[in-house]
Amino acid sequence: MIHSIRGGERPGEVRLVVEGIAHYYLAYAAAALPVGTEVLVINNRGTRQIDVEPWPTVPQGDGAGGGEEGL
Repeated sequence: MIHSIRGGERPGEVRLVVEGIAHYYLAYAAAALPVGTEVLVINNRGTRQIDVEPWPTVPQGDGAGGGEEGL
């Protein structure tokens, strides 16, 4: 993320690297996101404008490792 996203209809700026080439977009999110937040693009508004949300994380120890507990 280049500039923080202020949330709502107040955009910020993100840099997306696609096949080694940097592209810059105005980005909108429901809530404010600070600089450095990894984001997931969820909608293309056209004309280099996108909607994003924070990149989802999987908490450690939630059992999503594919193994079975209690064996």
